[in-house]
Amino acid sequence: MVADRINGALRKLPIWAVYAGLAVPAPWWLYQGATGGLGVEPITALEHALGEFALQLAIVGLAITPLRRLSGVTLLRFRRAVGLMTFFYVTLHLMVWLVLDVQIVSQIWADIVKRPYITVGMGGFLLMVPLALTSNNWSVRRLGTGWRKLHRLTYPAVLLGGVHYVMLAKGFQIEPLVYLSVIVMLLALRLRILPSLRVA
Repeated sequence: MVADRINGALRKLPIWAVYAGLAVPAPWWLYQGATGGLGVEPITALEHALGEFALQLAIVGLAITPLRRLSGVTLLRFRRAVGLMTFFYVTLHLMVWLVLDVQIVSQIWADIVKRPYITVGMGGFLLMVPLALTSNNWSVRRLGTGWRKLHRLTYPAVLLGGVHYVMLAKGFQIEPLVYLSVIVMLLALRLRILPSLRVA
């Protein structure tokens, strides 16, 4: 079967290679921003690139279980790497906004409170913090069945990320709506298959 061949090839791929490959865009975009390669508004462009890539990774992570269910192709051994790298890019996205964009400490809290799209995005980030902190074997053993329940926070976190992108877009734009639609579809699919698969 094709799925068996793909799974056989994936088993040969080391986890560190996934981390390394997913880490490549970050220094490249930072270099581009520092050297004028991101256009006339490099900070905005850098924020967008980091945030969009984080959302793409979040969608990949969300699709791993349905992909296994529907096609037989399993990426489960890479799920932790995808999740942690998603958090890494969300954190970079946030840091660029805090350090390079806003810069004024008093303005940060005002923006979080007064701008709904920032409130939503910050909510998604806060949901991801406990997920990142417990993405290790020790936490899995320590929390037991509670670990799976905790990691279901992934679903609202990704959904908030999609809503954040839609709210951030100026005017009517198709791309953010496509991202949100894919997220909603994957969530609906997971809600349907979760009871039979018994996974987080």
